[in-house]
Amino acid sequence: MTHLSPHVIAGAMNYAAYRAHIDTLFAAGKTTGPVQSPAMLNYTKLNIARMKRLDKTTRLSPKTLAALAKITEPQLWIVLTEAWCGDAAQSIPVLQKMTEAQPLISLRFLLRDENPEVMDAFLTNGGRSIPKLIITEGKDNEVKATWGPRPAPLQDIVLLSRAELAKIEDAEARKIHTEAEKYNVQKWYAKDKTLQTQEDVVSVLTSF
Repeated sequence: MTHLSPHVIAGAMNYAAYRAHIDTLFAAGKTTGPVQSPAMLNYTKLNIARMKRLDKTTRLSPKTLAALAKITEPQLWIVLTEAWCGDAAQSIPVLQKMTEAQPLISLRFLLRDENPEVMDAFLTNGGRSIPKLIITEGKDNEVKATWGPRPAPLQDIVLLSRAELAKIEDAEARKIHTEAEKYNVQKWYAKDKTLQTQEDVVSVLTSF
């Protein structure tokens, strides 16, 4: 997919609408997507708290601000996401801060499972990994670059963990390994303080 169509963009939410949508669903005991389980609701609860915290604590680095200042043409950033996704909760507030710092950028959100045709055009290693940032430019919304689902160093850690998981046959051991991975991922984000996410997106911005 080299361009995003107007009808796709028309269905995208801004940050305030996305957050409000999640809050409204959660208040009704629901989350986004087809799987409505206690686990997914718990992940959504955690992510609401994470995004609120990052809204307050995220600070853009001088390098990030300098890169954003160099943008001279309007850009539209579309993010494929879901409320229960822990990686999305860690990166979306950072992207919002970046777009607040550069008026030429508009940030919008699409729910992955409601937009399979878009998601399937931007797979990661053949999978529907989220979040996925799609950066477009121009009146015809030409796709210039993508990023996601997580910072490159963390992606390497997760891929290694998934390779180890594939070798585990015992169901209980697989569950323990998966939960440990989720914990380690969130620990990594806490230690990094959004800097690698900023670094990655800046790298993408300077690639075209």
